[in-house]
Amino acid sequence: VPVDGSHWLSMREVLDVLRQKGHEVVVVAPEVTLHIKPSKNFVMKMYSVPYTQEEMEKDFKAFFHVAFEEGSFFERFFKVFEGMKRITKFGVSTCEHLLQNKELIRHLDESKF
Repeated sequence: VPVDGSHWLSMREVLDVLRQKGHEVVVVAPEVTLHIKPSKNFVMKMYSVPYTQEEMEKDFKAFFHVAFEEGSFFERFFKVFEGMKRITKFGVSTCEHLLQNKELIRHLDESKF
């Protein structure tokens, strides 16, 4: 179960090699992601989350934009802190909705994932 972003970019290369070596690769991911997209090298199992692609992209762009803003150290620190709280909410919500998805959890359990 990869994490979106730079973690996924590194993981994707590992999955490609595993597939080349004959392994069946299954990726469990939310329907809304930054970088996790379907591929011929793995099977995707997706689940719904309570936010949209637009909401997530907006908050991530705003977070990265703060790095280039002017202002005192404390102003920038608190803006970054607030941005981290918003982005962390996406991760927590993603995990909660995965664990609450009884049908997907049952499928993963039955397939000895």
